[in-house]
Amino acid sequence: MTPRPKPATIDDYIASASSEVQPILHEIRRTIQVAAPNAEETISYAIPAFRLNGILVCFAAFKKHIGLYPPIRGDATLMKAITPYAGPKGNLQFPLDQPIPYKLIERIVKLRVKQVTAKALR
Repeated sequence: MTPRPKPATIDDYIASASSEVQPILHEIRRTIQVAAPNAEETISYAIPAFRLNGILVCFAAFKKHIGLYPPIRGDATLMKAITPYAGPKGNLQFPLDQPIPYKLIERIVKLRVKQVTAKALR
C-alpha cells in the first residue's frame, strides 16, 4: 500500500478526504476563517492549520472523528462545554456519527485568538 502524499494546501487535504467528510472539513475551515479572519492557512504536520502569532488551531479527519488541536485551556465555561469531546492529551474529537458542533468550534477559535494575541503582546 502506497502512503498518501502529504498535502501542500488545505484544499489538497480536503480533496484527499472521503466524499462524506469533505463537506464537514469545508465547514470547519469556513468556521475558523470567520472566527479568525486574520489567521493564515497552512499545513502543519500534514494537517490543516491556521497561524496567528504561531499555530492557532489545527484539524484533521480520521476514520471515526474529526480532531481539533491544540488542547484548550483558560475558560471554565468552555472547558465544561468541550468535556464530551475530550480525547487523549486534551485534544478534541468530534465523532462523525454525531452532528459537528460548529458553534463550539467557533467559540474555541475565538478563545485561541484572544490567547495568542495576549501572548504576543507580552
